[in-house]
Amino acid sequence: MKNIITLGALVLTTLTFAQTKELFNGKNLDGWTIYGTEKWYVEDGLLICESGPDEAYGYLATDDHYKDFELTLEFKQEADGNSGVFIRSTIDGTKISGWQVEVAPPGHDTGGIYESYGRGWIIKPDPEKDKALKMGEWNKMKIRVDGDTVTTWLNGTEMVTLTDEKIGEGEGSIALQIHDGGGIKVKWRNIELKSL
Repeated sequence: MKNIITLGALVLTTLTFAQTKELFNGKNLDGWTIYGTEKWYVEDGLLICESGPDEAYGYLATDDHYKDFELTLEFKQEADGNSGVFIRSTIDGTKISGWQVEVAPPGHDTGGIYESYGRGWIIKPDPEKDKALKMGEWNKMKIRVDGDTVTTWLNGTEMVTLTDEKIGEGEGSIALQIHDGGGIKVKWRNIELKSL
């Protein structure tokens, strides 16, 4: 009986851990594809995006698609931090279709949701919540995507919750963005996904 209980606990533990996946291994870009000419590289265990000579839009997207999940990651804006995290997205060249959870400098709606090549801004956080962002320091973002409902958090503060039928129908990868315009540098770490 003791062996059965131990085996049961082991299976349960394995299933619990199997649900959480590290999307970034801290060593290289295995499991990701670069879109565009902007710079994406690994240095000192960190994933770094930086404007390239074209100063254009660029993306780093997972090779796998994810539907319902809870994504946590940390980012640090070294320079202009206009970036973002796309969910259920598809990319053709540097044209991305999907929904972006904004990562931006203070006063520019970090945690809000923007639809590229579609409706534009769908929901922005209350301006008062902008104080949750720590420019130049590490920030923790959590994004929960469950059916047609998306909730975002920044450093423990719930930024927005949105229920949207179109998002519910979406299918695709998770992608990090670097905005056009040049002068951008953002560091990322601890990118983990838990399937729902």
